Amino acid sequence: MEGLIGKKVGMTQVYDADGKRTCVTVIELGPCPVVQLKTVEKDGYTAAQLGFGEQKVARLTKAEAGHLAKTGGLEGGVRVLKEFALDAGEEVKVGDKITVANFEGVKYVDVTGITKGRGFAGVLKRYNFAGGNMTHGGHSKRRTGGLAARDLPGWIEKGKKMPGHMGDVNRKITNLEVVAIRPDDNAILVKGSIPGAKNGTVIVRKSLKNNVKKGA
Repeated sequence: MEGLIGKKVGMTQVYDADGKRTCVTVIELGPCPVVQLKTVEKDGYTAAQLGFGEQKVARLTKAEAGHLAKTGGLEGGVRVLKEFALDAGEEVKVGDKITVANFEGVKYVDVTGITKGRGFAGVLKRYNFAGGNMTHGGHSKRRTGGLAARDLPGWIEKGKKMPGHMGDVNRKITNLEVVAIRPDDNAILVKGSIPGAKNGTVIVRKSLKNNVKKGA
């Protein structure tokens, strides 16, 4: 399986056999039930739709509840649905549960998540502007500064960095090193930080570039 759906648990630190400390992010990865299979004959491509997270059936629409009922092995609903490509020669069927053991032997992963929402932010916080003089009579301490030319064109150009909404966007961190996989806890430990708040949903995929290079 190309990837799995998981939940960001938080950050901690682990030590190797030589006593070297590594800061890691703990991700609860799976188990993800196979909800639907995409085939070349019917859909034009091959993939598996996976689910993750418990959800009350009462909170699902009739279409969602009917779609999940076709699996037969699900008790209740799921919060997240996501499609993933199958590995070469891999065969799964509807109702199977894919676990973190799917990442055994994988050295690097790509993690996608939604960043923390920061609300409305100014340019110093949003874009790391320097700001104006804080002393000697400065009146532009945290202001944006000049926005447009006095000559033509006199309007503000598109893409100008200005105050506005910050955070709450999709971000992908690539080539994160896998430090450990713990099947008993449905957990994977990756080196460094990943986007999002604790308990946020994340998508973990096998990093094609680095894993191919390692196997070459």
